Amino acid sequence: MAMEVTQILLNAQAVDSTLRNQAEENLKQFQEQNLPSFLLSLAGELSNDDKPVESRKLAGLILKNALDAKEQHRKLELVQRWLSLDTSLKSQIKACLLKTLSSPALDARSTASQVIAKVAGIELPHKQWPELIGTFLSNIHQLPAHTKQATLETLGYICEEVSPDAVEQDEVNKILTAVVQGMNSSESNNDVRLAATRALFNALGFARANFSNDMERDYIMRVVCESTLSPELKIRQSAFECLVAISSTYYEKLAPYIQDIFNITAKAVKEDEEPVALQAIEFWSSVCDEEIDILEEYGGEFSADSDVPCFYFVKQALPVLVPLLLETLLKQEEDQDQDEGAWNIAMAGGTCLGLVARTVGDDVVPLVMPFIEENITKPDWRQREAATYAFGSILEGPSPDKLIPLVNIALNFMLTALMKDPNNHVKDTTAWTLGRMFEFLHGSALETPIITQTNIQQIITVLLQSMKDVPNVAEKACGALYFLAQGYEDAGSSSSPLTPFFQEIVQALLTATHREDAGESRLRTAAYETLNEVVRCSTDETAPMVMQLVPLIMMELHQTLEAQKLSSDEREKQNELQGLLCGCLQVIIQKLGSAEPTKYVFMQYADQMMALFLRVFASRSATAHEEAMLVIGALAYAAGADFAKYMPEFYRYLEMGLQNFEDYQVCAITVGVVGDICRALEDKILPYCDGIMTQLLKDLSSNQLHRSVKPPIFSCFGDIALAIGENFEKYLMYAMPMLQSAAELSAHISGADDDMLEYTNSLRNGILEAYSGIFQGFKGSSNTQLLMPYAPHILQFLDSLYMEKDMDDAVSKTAIGVLGDLADTLGGNAGPLIQQSVSSRDFLSECLSSDDHLIRESAEWAKLAISRAISI
Repeated sequence: MAMEVTQILLNAQAVDSTLRNQAEENLKQFQEQNLPSFLLSLAGELSNDDKPVESRKLAGLILKNALDAKEQHRKLELVQRWLSLDTSLKSQIKACLLKTLSSPALDARSTASQVIAKVAGIELPHKQWPELIGTFLSNIHQLPAHTKQATLETLGYICEEVSPDAVEQDEVNKILTAVVQGMNSSESNNDVRLAATRALFNALGFARANFSNDMERDYIMRVVCESTLSPELKIRQSAFECLVAISSTYYEKLAPYIQDIFNITAKAVKEDEEPVALQAIEFWSSVCDEEIDILEEYGGEFSADSDVPCFYFVKQALPVLVPLLLETLLKQEEDQDQDEGAWNIAMAGGTCLGLVARTVGDDVVPLVMPFIEENITKPDWRQREAATYAFGSILEGPSPDKLIPLVNIALNFMLTALMKDPNNHVKDTTAWTLGRMFEFLHGSALETPIITQTNIQQIITVLLQSMKDVPNVAEKACGALYFLAQGYEDAGSSSSPLTPFFQEIVQALLTATHREDAGESRLRTAAYETLNEVVRCSTDETAPMVMQLVPLIMMELHQTLEAQKLSSDEREKQNELQGLLCGCLQVIIQKLGSAEPTKYVFMQYADQMMALFLRVFASRSATAHEEAMLVIGALAYAAGADFAKYMPEFYRYLEMGLQNFEDYQVCAITVGVVGDICRALEDKILPYCDGIMTQLLKDLSSNQLHRSVKPPIFSCFGDIALAIGENFEKYLMYAMPMLQSAAELSAHISGADDDMLEYTNSLRNGILEAYSGIFQGFKGSSNTQLLMPYAPHILQFLDSLYMEKDMDDAVSKTAIGVLGDLADTLGGNAGPLIQQSVSSRDFLSECLSSDDHLIRESAEWAKLAISRAISI
């Protein structure tokens, strides 16, 4: 049944494009005409040691792609397709794959490992291929080294593919035994040890039971710690990666080992090569993350029954950990500021120091200050930069009382350094540190301001001057200005200390966006983001100056649309710029649209603006589309009913957005804009509702659309119903069953992980917002009886949510609101139903005594509506 495919596979990698295209076409036809034979031929090719390694590798790759895909819906299709193949054919393919693991060719073995894991990922959850792990491990000790290495690599991939509940505990024990023995120092072959160490990394999630057993845990920890001392760099790195994973997965089991781990990590940070040292620092960053989460969750109040008490590992290690991290800050690289993705020991150490400060608060300060004082004025730039970085790293975590006196002393020094330091690194880090000062220690909530009438002039002069510096320094200066503006957000509508400087700040930011080199270090993006923040936090006094920005930014957007004959690289930059300009106009529209006098003046530009925004949709870029949609939503909100005149032309772009499954963010934003337009137009949106509802219903029933778009679609039903009132009647027969089946799915989710629970709550919220909008839309109409048939199911949904006890606050608020809306709209007809409902009384009384005032308000209103309905 298998066919000769070697030549086609080699041709598919040929330099000659005619040959290549022909071969790809042949493979495609073969797959479509006879899938079983196609898959078996590929498996045969992969397992045949007489074939060239290039054709074997590609055969394996095509086989792997026949089992898995990135898109969820395609993945499910491929899983079903494999499961429905003939069993004996699958056995032949699996036999070829297992045979390949003993091939002398490393590439063939490694490819086969990945394919076996994909097959296991499909079959093990369906209780198929139960003998896989057993046969795999029965004779691992007798195998030659290269086969042992491939077997362990495969185990690692299987653990990555399969969820722990698909593997029985005795199989897990066998896997761990094989892996830990492969890591043991008695194993002489380094390739085997490395494969075993990497496999353990993937298998840790399966080892819950083993980590609860002291003897087994001790053994695993001993072997991992020994592997961190291997002479082989990659094994040491991989062993530290295991320690990092253990610190987050099994934090509560670390106590007996933490002293040894500190010694190992400290030695690695000081003496080992960078890839190993980075992982050793990462271990402590990971412990900080765990402790920050625990302390945030329990607010420091531990009782005997807390699931995970905090062991304060970081606090105990402080006196030795902080000096260790400060030392790393001196190991900077010459060009790290220019390189977007740079990551090195100094950056890792600073990041970890920042996490330490958030974990222990005030205690970190006296350990860091001597280092800063000693190094901040040294002639060597490395020492000045390290001292500045250390200061910036500890500004989040410790209390303002502890930090503000230090910041008051440092501020002047930093401003001088930003202007006068001869070294770019130092200036870059100084501007970043100023930004952190303004982010965490400046704002209306603080008693003692660090920025006063006496120093604000100097601060602004220095930051605006730095915007002319090299791009990486200028970008950080924009960031500092961003947080400076944000701190005055609550200055009230009348006066902000920034008002006198508003004009020059805006001018400096616009100048920065026009720099020849604004494409470097994200400078252009940062300048626009800061401009947006300065506008957003501005007051009424500066509204006329914000108004002057409108024609300026429109002109720039117009120029990007006129540009002709661009290379693909230039076009990408244009699209990015269009997105930034739309984003800027969005903030300006929201600012000016929030007050009648400015709105009136600004609406004179609306027609020209809308024409520009519609032209942005001609570009191919998803980012530009998202921003254009958002700015149109803001314009609709500001224009209110007047927006109706743009609908005939805009509608097709709206429909295009709702059909954009590929870029699902565009689709989600468009759904939100439909909501904005409903609120603006109210019943003037009616002529467009058939098209919009049809598309939304299509979106919901599609399995190609990303799940995150579904909750906003449901709440959009509510927006439409609120806008068109009883005219929503004709959509009830389509929308209600959809809501009902989604409600049933979202009511009961036992044992879901955090992500799933978060998604389920957003889905519940969307469904409830739809119900709420529909009830409110029908209120006072003569057709409310149309909703009666749906009431029992809605009450049942509320009951089951109450019983599940896993709603978040947002869902509780919307849910109790829906109960009120139902009573309010259906009146006396709903009374008996509410009285029969199992939990509405308990749910209501729980919400009435909630700590959250929004939930209480919602509940007060529901109580009123229910008592009216019951008394009728």
